[in-house]
Amino acid sequence: MRIGMTYDLRDDYLAAGMSDEETAEFDKIGTIEAIENVIRELGHETVRIGNVNSLVQHLAKNERWDLVFNIAEGLYGFGREAQVPALLDAYQIPYVFSGPLVQAVTLHKGIAKHVVRDSGLPTPAFAVINSESDIAGVDLPYPLFAKPVAEGTGKGVTAASKISDPKMLHATCKELLATFKQPVLVETFLPGREFTVGIVGNGAEARSIGILEVVLLENSEADVYSYHNKAFFENLVEYRVVDDPEAKEAIEVALACYRVLDCSDAGRVDLRSDSKGMPNFIEINSLAGLNPEISDLSIMARRHGIDYQQLISMIIDAAMKRLGMK
Repeated sequence: MRIGMTYDLRDDYLAAGMSDEETAEFDKIGTIEAIENVIRELGHETVRIGNVNSLVQHLAKNERWDLVFNIAEGLYGFGREAQVPALLDAYQIPYVFSGPLVQAVTLHKGIAKHVVRDSGLPTPAFAVINSESDIAGVDLPYPLFAKPVAEGTGKGVTAASKISDPKMLHATCKELLATFKQPVLVETFLPGREFTVGIVGNGAEARSIGILEVVLLENSEADVYSYHNKAFFENLVEYRVVDDPEAKEAIEVALACYRVLDCSDAGRVDLRSDSKGMPNFIEINSLAGLNPEISDLSIMARRHGIDYQQLISMIIDAAMKRLGMK
């Protein structure tokens, strides 16, 4: 089978003058090589396509593939992760991971929380701040937590994201609105344990491949799984394998959220428990990072006895089964 690969290469954007934080969600060449090696070891031919602009050029030349392994994050707008799958849909080319609707909904944390909440699943009370004038209307109990509505890898999350009073709320939201040029999600801060759950599969057959508790160490930015803490996780974060009743409940909540959001093939769900120990949905990554060493999904797979080749193979198998290709 001929499998194309779509992705955003971080080095390309750094060379264009973008900062480390601006490019944090994009992939290093080592990730592309690692995925490509696994696909080839599975007996398939690979074609490196690249980002959405490159995909357009390939399609214009009438190039086609049996399947596309898509991890392209995109650059602009709430539909940036939907751009590649939407193009592939238009040309009836099958691909791995969720389609454009799911990618757009899950990128916008506020919309995803609306779907989860309206489905009766637990998630912290929240408000979406579209402009500075909305800040005064926030009617949620403190402490609160604020972050950009459509960023990943902890971008925009700092120690200032945990908010204790209206003055701090105004300052933090104003700064985030100005910096990221997008709405701000404000939600009730939950004081309990933090979990991340990896999922592979589709619909009723989706299953957890592992759960980790995220424990911030002494020198970390307290209370927040921030961009800084994620960037220097080796010294600031401990990922604990857990199997207690609260962790098992987190897995069930994660699977329910994954299914109600109709994610495809694989993803990762982040949760945090309330004061009663009930895990709540925080956000979902329907295009989870796949760096073999440092991405959360790869780490949890490894910690649960699934090597990198197995992980990629499981994801491709799930996609092929969903698409009726096996």
